[in-house]
Amino acid sequence: MPFLNMLKQPCPIPVINAKKALRQASPGQIVDVLVDNEIAVQNLTKMALILGHLVQSSSIEDGNFKVQITVSKASEVKSVQGDSAGLVVAIGTQSMGQGDNLLGKNLLKAFIFSLTEIDPAPEYLLFFNGGAFMTTESSQALSDLFALAEKGTVISTCGACLDFYQLKDKLKVGAVTNMFAIVQTMAQAKRLINI
Repeated sequence: MPFLNMLKQPCPIPVINAKKALRQASPGQIVDVLVDNEIAVQNLTKMALILGHLVQSSSIEDGNFKVQITVSKASEVKSVQGDSAGLVVAIGTQSMGQGDNLLGKNLLKAFIFSLTEIDPAPEYLLFFNGGAFMTTESSQALSDLFALAEKGTVISTCGACLDFYQLKDKLKVGAVTNMFAIVQTMAQAKRLINI
């Protein structure tokens, strides 16, 4: 029975690691996941139910929780393949959402990491304005962006933005693009996420 100790692991690591374990588990097998917060319990429960598995959770010592996911028969498992087909993600900032800037930077890094775990990977990632920093040598998301590029995601950064921020010689992943190409890609997208 697989056991995952996800104590003190930030979102979305528990869900991603549990999903990987479920892919390798046999029907009827139980995957136990140990977490330290109720949000992780909720996220694991939601993921397991979406995939068609049975799930139970219980509170254990020291304020921790155990989530038990029973792998359904292969024929019962719901497929989520293809949900990201034709997906274009446009990122115009170094921080996700309004509020604390450090939290926003951590959220954007977690968002890009999460993109590496969807199947199929997004078709395009478009970076412009402050988002141009995400594809340069100082970015904490470079390893995830390289992983997406290896999966076939086209990564493009606005050339005017790189020039404005004096980053053109610091670009580390993807290619330089222009605003017309960004607009054209966004206009033709089957699905678009704009951050």
